[in-house]
Amino acid sequence: MNDNRYSGATEAELGFLKEIVRMLPAGVTVQDAGGELLLVNDAAATQLGMDGSRPAPDLAQRREACRRALSAGQAVVTEEALQDGAARQVLLTTHRPVHLAGRELLISTSADITEQKNFEDQLFRSAYFDELTGLPSRRVIEHRATGLLARDGERFALAFLDVDNFKHINDYYGHTVGDALLVELSKRLGRDLRDSDMLSRISGDEFLLLLSPIQSQEEVAEFMQSTLERLTAPFFIDNSEVFASTSVGVSLYPDHGRSFATLRQNADIAMYRIKNNGKGSAAFFDAGMEREALARMKIEQSLRLAILEKRFCCAFQSKVDIRTQAVEGIEALVRLRDDEGIIQAPGSFIDLATELGLIDELTHLVLAEIVKSIDLINATFGADASISINVAATQAGNPEFMRSFAQALDETGFPQRFMIEVTEDAFVAKNHFQAEILPMFRKLGVGISIDDFGSGYSSLSALADITADEIKIDRSFITDIHKRPRNQGILRAIESLSEALGMTVIAEGVESYEELAYLQAATRIRYAQGYYFARPIFLEELTLATPISSEARASVASRPTQANRQGYSRASGYRR
Repeated sequence: MNDNRYSGATEAELGFLKEIVRMLPAGVTVQDAGGELLLVNDAAATQLGMDGSRPAPDLAQRREACRRALSAGQAVVTEEALQDGAARQVLLTTHRPVHLAGRELLISTSADITEQKNFEDQLFRSAYFDELTGLPSRRVIEHRATGLLARDGERFALAFLDVDNFKHINDYYGHTVGDALLVELSKRLGRDLRDSDMLSRISGDEFLLLLSPIQSQEEVAEFMQSTLERLTAPFFIDNSEVFASTSVGVSLYPDHGRSFATLRQNADIAMYRIKNNGKGSAAFFDAGMEREALARMKIEQSLRLAILEKRFCCAFQSKVDIRTQAVEGIEALVRLRDDEGIIQAPGSFIDLATELGLIDELTHLVLAEIVKSIDLINATFGADASISINVAATQAGNPEFMRSFAQALDETGFPQRFMIEVTEDAFVAKNHFQAEILPMFRKLGVGISIDDFGSGYSSLSALADITADEIKIDRSFITDIHKRPRNQGILRAIESLSEALGMTVIAEGVESYEELAYLQAATRIRYAQGYYFARPIFLEELTLATPISSEARASVASRPTQANRQGYSRASGYRR
């Protein structure tokens, strides 16, 4: 009786153990030496397609692993990729041979690691392939080039490609179109490449192209020319016709370097030569470019140090009522004192500051100089004179910067005194300057001025859509206006439309009595700016300056003289 109770308990325990094995989340199978399955739990049945839920996968890999485990008498661990159409399942399986009850058996346990493998694949792709274009990443092309360098024999070319004016494209059309453009551009760049060549997107709008092998520089030049010609056709994206060009710099191995870093740097240097000389073409590196790059690096280091040491200063140029000679406002013009104390014109550093991302800090430094010197400014130009500050179009389209700048203007305590000068492309870009940014300044009472109108993308139709307080006619229209009939007609049209839209017109760059006389006699323009009236005055000169009396203004208005014009040469100051 005790034996029966013992036997019954054993059967119950066995049934309980079988049920546990059946319900294990890991797949478990047991098979004999002939490969016949003796036990298959539910998870294994699902994994192997034995439950009828899906077509059975190809198990050739599993059978081979089982054979090896049995013949070797040792455990074998494998990763099994079971494909079901587009779906993929990855199992981590251990096949372990055992000797049990006089029989040779193989116990296999499988864990589903599909999610883990997908995540690993995603990490791999993000590390080695660009998510947007699918092109290899920088490290992949570097690895390929390093492999070629190790052979030290095969000639190859490394080209650095940069999309021209890509930020403007992003600002105007939006980032969605910009991303789509990069995808389409990468397809055109990758056309006609050999299997041994490689195109890589290394960042933003920058690409690297490896051409290997090559026979001559002429061969590479011909290929790059055909590639650039392919890019001249417009891109049709999101109902927009987008034109894009690419500047290319090329270095050759071994002519221009024997390491990937050197070859890339020299290709980059050649590309910047193209950027500075008109864009949209290709150039090969030469030693002269390296000297230019070193000079540029020196300027860059000097610029960063100057910002750190606050070696920038302001000059102030007046805006004058041409009927009364009264100073109605001033424009703050940034200058740089170099290591030797010599004043540098903004043309030597503004573009570089913008490129290096230093322009925002520089603009805040200008505002700080104005606040620090406001008493001198008031004493010289009057407490009611407006104060204009230049803001680059790239800044005007950056809500984060413009919010911080608006706050800084408000914190001065006299934001109504300020006029922000931006070029008209800040208005026409699809960055919603008028809808999102301009209201911030309107709320503070800050005025908006359109600078350099008549250059760039100016048009009268664009002017009709712009909400601004002031428009400054570019000096190219004002120079010799008295003897240029076509410019006179354009000036009258701008003047009439500006008046209709309630915008004050400023004539920039007035430098001769004849120009002034024409503006006084033939136009209704009231305000002008230029060397005829005054050169830019530096802060240290403000302590020596005396306000212009009403009698002096009347004298100036009736009899302009060299003394009234302060007699300074054009080279003594520069306008931004």
